[in-house]
Amino acid sequence: MKHCLDFLVYVVVRVVVAVIQAVPMDTCARLALPLAKLCCWLRVRHDVIEENLCHAFPELSAPQRRELERAHWEHILLMIFEMAHADRVIHDTNWRRYVRLNVPRDMVRCLLDTRPSVLVAGHFGNFEISARSLGLFGFSTFAVARPLDNRFLDRWVNRFRGRFGQVILPKKGSAHDADARLSAGGVLAVLGDQSAGPKGCFVDFFGRPASTHKAIAVMSLTHEAPLMVTYARRCGRPMQFEIGCPGIADPRDGGAETAGVRELTAWYTRQLESIIRRDPEQYWWVHRRWKEKKPVRSAGRKAA
Repeated sequence: MKHCLDFLVYVVVRVVVAVIQAVPMDTCARLALPLAKLCCWLRVRHDVIEENLCHAFPELSAPQRRELERAHWEHILLMIFEMAHADRVIHDTNWRRYVRLNVPRDMVRCLLDTRPSVLVAGHFGNFEISARSLGLFGFSTFAVARPLDNRFLDRWVNRFRGRFGQVILPKKGSAHDADARLSAGGVLAVLGDQSAGPKGCFVDFFGRPASTHKAIAVMSLTHEAPLMVTYARRCGRPMQFEIGCPGIADPRDGGAETAGVRELTAWYTRQLESIIRRDPEQYWWVHRRWKEKKPVRSAGRKAA
């Protein structure tokens, strides 16, 4: 029964994507605003968004938070429309029409080096465009992600990403494979703003302790791989992106940010926060970034 239901959902998703691709991008962009207002009217994930915005921007009034919530939904809808169209629109011969690069020479040098690299982004802007663009430039990456519950959708999404040089490893049981790829000079691309559960490394994110995966910093430090914070933000109108890299932490430089796992994790989390503050409507406030509470330890013991 589940097999049939999953296949039905897969077919529906493919049909929806085909319809989006058949509609001009300008029309899709005009539809994003009323659909975003509908999401707000239906109060989709409203309590989560409201809580996140109250903590992240306590200075905002209730009307300002409602407007930011509306803009947030408009961004997510535009991202869906953009990804449906990007597969047919952005190619290695015309990417300059859609993507503007704002990256330092050091980032290019790291990617061209035989050393491994770690790219960290957040649920900001159109983060799928970053990996796609790197593939167009000839840089293959790999990521570690939990497979989708629907195996038909999971296979389809992985095929889509694989066409542009990104390999997706399953989150469970892939530590050895990821380690081998980094040892061979691979480039790990990962989202660094997902909750890591009660055993994660708790660092401040918008003034609140947020559980963050330790593995990102561990792999960077263990393999002496430069850790580069990246983003792909929408610039003004749909299908126009800026890809940037505001910070690089190289373990070989011996800076304070690479002194340990906590220091490196806190550093790239601060970088991500700075990126989000510039265009807060392009962040996924819909997801529960702070769902884990920092554990309280007994006196004399440090909190994790």
